[in-house]
Amino acid sequence: MAAVAIQPPRDTPTPPPMPTTTPTPTLPLPGAASTTAPIPIPNKHMAVSGPGAPNYGNPVTPPASPHSEESHSSEEGNRSMASLLSPAESYPLISESPPVHTIDAAGVAASLNYSSRQSLPDIEQLFPWAHGLHPENSMQLAFFYARKKSMRRAPTCYRGICIVKVGDMSCARLKGAITPEEVLPSNPATTGFLVVDPKEGFNVRNFHIQVGKFACLSDIIIYGDNDVDPGEITRIAKRVSTAQLEYRAQYQRNSTREFPIYNTFVVQSPFSMFENYFPEIVTIDSAGNLTGKVIDFCHWERMEMCSMSRATEISKNVWLGSSADTAPEPEHEPPYGLLIEASDLAQLPSIDSLRDLGEIMDRTDATQCIEFPGSGTMTPPRYTATEVDGIIDTCRFIQSVANGGHQEAHDADGDLSMTPPREPRRILIHCTDGYTETSLLALAYLMYSEGLPAHSAWIQLHTVKNRNFFAYEKDLHFLRFAEHRILEAAAEDKGYCLNYAVLNPPGWIHRMDGSLPSRILSYMYLGNLQHANNHGLLAALGIKRVLSIGEELSWTDKEKSKWGADNAMVVKDLQDNGCDPLEYQFRRCLDFIEEGRHADEPILVHCRVGVSRSATICIAEVMRALKLSLPRAYCYVRARRLNVIIQPHLRFMYELLKFEEKISFKNRCTPKRELEWTHIAREIATMNRPYTRQN
Repeated sequence: MAAVAIQPPRDTPTPPPMPTTTPTPTLPLPGAASTTAPIPIPNKHMAVSGPGAPNYGNPVTPPASPHSEESHSSEEGNRSMASLLSPAESYPLISESPPVHTIDAAGVAASLNYSSRQSLPDIEQLFPWAHGLHPENSMQLAFFYARKKSMRRAPTCYRGICIVKVGDMSCARLKGAITPEEVLPSNPATTGFLVVDPKEGFNVRNFHIQVGKFACLSDIIIYGDNDVDPGEITRIAKRVSTAQLEYRAQYQRNSTREFPIYNTFVVQSPFSMFENYFPEIVTIDSAGNLTGKVIDFCHWERMEMCSMSRATEISKNVWLGSSADTAPEPEHEPPYGLLIEASDLAQLPSIDSLRDLGEIMDRTDATQCIEFPGSGTMTPPRYTATEVDGIIDTCRFIQSVANGGHQEAHDADGDLSMTPPREPRRILIHCTDGYTETSLLALAYLMYSEGLPAHSAWIQLHTVKNRNFFAYEKDLHFLRFAEHRILEAAAEDKGYCLNYAVLNPPGWIHRMDGSLPSRILSYMYLGNLQHANNHGLLAALGIKRVLSIGEELSWTDKEKSKWGADNAMVVKDLQDNGCDPLEYQFRRCLDFIEEGRHADEPILVHCRVGVSRSATICIAEVMRALKLSLPRAYCYVRARRLNVIIQPHLRFMYELLKFEEKISFKNRCTPKRELEWTHIAREIATMNRPYTRQN
């Protein structure tokens, strides 16, 4: 492994040579991420997809019996990865025992570029070792050793580059940089690498240990910024080099195979050299700003979420969006006259407060703000007339503001008169993520303004109004309870007779939990087994194909006949266990999706919960269809899965990274990974940390 540390800058640095070859990236990427203020994290949660009690809060479904091992390796995948950092004789030594070399900014950039174009080892060569096989973890060992005992040893085919920064990580951060504490024990007197394999529990989503696992199979580069003592950098580098020597010696004691020599480096260039000449590998500049040159998962997910939930008009002058849309708008658009923020902490506005607000809006053009209870806040089974009346009063007020018109008033003599016509004002119903807390009010207003029963409002908000939204089962119960009163009020206010026949609900509404499948692409939905078995809901959404990943449908014979045998496909014998391979099914699944796209037949892709197996297929389709790299496709799907966190396990994510290579070869391009495996795993672990409990 190689480590790099920063030495004092030269008095007159000269521009480093550029890499001799700079092939264009295989997968076209969207524009750089914005460096504006961060958007709040969405209201998501981890889904539980199966039995078992894995640690780190991740779901897994262990199989009842071992899965047969089929090799899907390629000749390229079986070769060891090459590196510009090995052999290291051309890099000057600053320490012979343990060996530590120096490297400059150009060398770091060239080695990262070269490494990103190396084919990764085949999946079977790294797994199940990458899952984490601690010698004392009997549960994990018993499960995986029954499948492949040879994987107890670390693979020798992988050679990565691990960049370690000493000092403040909030500025001057290179692509993929980690802290020393992520690979070394906290006690400097303890030699060797940090032991990251979990000692207990069964888990196939150990993304948080991948940096520590693969650092042992990497050249390590150590650096710091100008505020860090160069002596401290050198001390860290020597600890790393010693750990490399110990790891190799331990491997050789237990194996007759030769273990590769990994090297340690320290960076001799100041960080300004990276900023000036190699900005493509700078994640955060010396001032602490995201450069947008390297994808930051959390930031990119927020950007995707803003793009997906951008404000749209769901009724005349009534818009639905995220809190980010409340910012000043372009001059050609009139400002919002009223902002309604949906929040868990808000109370229903009273009729008096709404009347007072209306009078204020008659006197001023300034934007006014009110709050409304968020989705899921109406608690069954006992709803009150006050709650129903509060919803109706709010809907009436929204319509009066959005449509303008006259308002009754009393003059000084107490006589009833009409005020001058009120100008229509634009209204934004918003919440942090733009699709969760606002759903209760948006659905209720759609019912009131367009005279729709609850089930029709659910479908039309998604299809006709083209809004992705998430609603809770509580919302469904409440709006069905209030449906009669809402529609009667709408009919009375607008002077028409209510057709009570519209209140007869279809059968699918009784099998619905409030949520809809997530629309990932215009022709592809991601959902769960409950969605797939709700035949009427699929028909109402216009979904005409179903792709079942590892789960059987429980349709009636009549439903099967009506659907058509050619419009349903099942990938059998595939569990979410970290062993069953999915990559060799990619072509079959994506061809089925593509057939549906050409035939204008939207498809539902599902497994049991819709977070791992089916999410993996959806990510693969987004990579293929939108020509996105794995990191960007992952964030794209994650943002659109709405209130559920997608959780493809380690093996599936690595399969997707290998799939990225195959896309490049198919397009006759030289593969170039946007991010490396350990970087991707670390970013995913960081994103999931707010929603999980770690050991």
